[in-house]
Amino acid sequence: MRTTPSPRTGLLAVVVTAVLWGTTGTAAAAASVGPLAIGAAALGIGGLLQAAVAVGPLRRARPVLRRHLGLVLLGGIAVAVYPLAFYSSMHTAGVAIGSVVSLASAPLASGVLERVVDRRPLGRAWAAAAALGVLGSTVLCLSGVDSGHGSTDAPVGTDPGSGGTVLGILLGLVAGVTYAVYSWAAHRLMVVGAGRAASMGAVFGTGGVLLLPVLLLSGGAFLTSWTNVLAGLYLALVPMFLGYLLFGIGLATIRPSTATTVTLLEPAVATVLAVVVVGERLTAPGWAGLACIGVALVLLVVAPVARPARS
Repeated sequence: MRTTPSPRTGLLAVVVTAVLWGTTGTAAAAASVGPLAIGAAALGIGGLLQAAVAVGPLRRARPVLRRHLGLVLLGGIAVAVYPLAFYSSMHTAGVAIGSVVSLASAPLASGVLERVVDRRPLGRAWAAAAALGVLGSTVLCLSGVDSGHGSTDAPVGTDPGSGGTVLGILLGLVAGVTYAVYSWAAHRLMVVGAGRAASMGAVFGTGGVLLLPVLLLSGGAFLTSWTNVLAGLYLALVPMFLGYLLFGIGLATIRPSTATTVTLLEPAVATVLAVVVVGERLTAPGWAGLACIGVALVLLVVAPVARPARS
């Protein structure tokens, strides 16, 4: 008999996901390719792999998925748009601004979806954790490290002008909202009975198919060197494929608003890697930002974790 993971296990799975996502900056910076190619390769290939490992569950869940085709398409479109907007935001507006807007807006958008669409109260623990997480991520990304590179959770960006900054902020908002939307859509499919593997496979497989044309048009740069090839494979297989397998376990046991809040740990992991691996030094405000994110995570761990409601 298959046992359902506990909410605490789901929370831990999302923490591990955030750690894996925190390594994407190092890998993406090693690849000399554009943001569209990076996004399309990472979630395009990763999404198709999600569908490939869920062939059996997808077949069994076909009636449920057909009844809720709108959710599948909504989630798939959001999966396709998210990486293109996310990496383009940081390339256009700069790493710090793009990171802050994209990552900080996601849990807020997720909370609005749950409150307005699902009509579910969010709770004081989530509100406090989200506020601390957003504050910590903002301080961390904007404070940067002593070398002046800023947050490392992204490919190296350009020096944007005012127009580039505005466009980057808008792209970051698109990234945050689409992240919240596909998390919510996958969770809703689980709630209506599609199952974890089928829900993730359907949503991310659809997104992967939609990203294929972008990958074909922009992904040629990955073939110009073995470094680019290895970086692309790492991004697709580890933070995207394995990371989203774990993220699916989290969505099956905790609410999307909680999951997206936990993944605010991602820039903290990226910064720690910059300090430990690259040898950069974190500024005092950066340490304060890390502390805020740590407190937010503790709040989510010690607060009562309820299973998602079932329809």
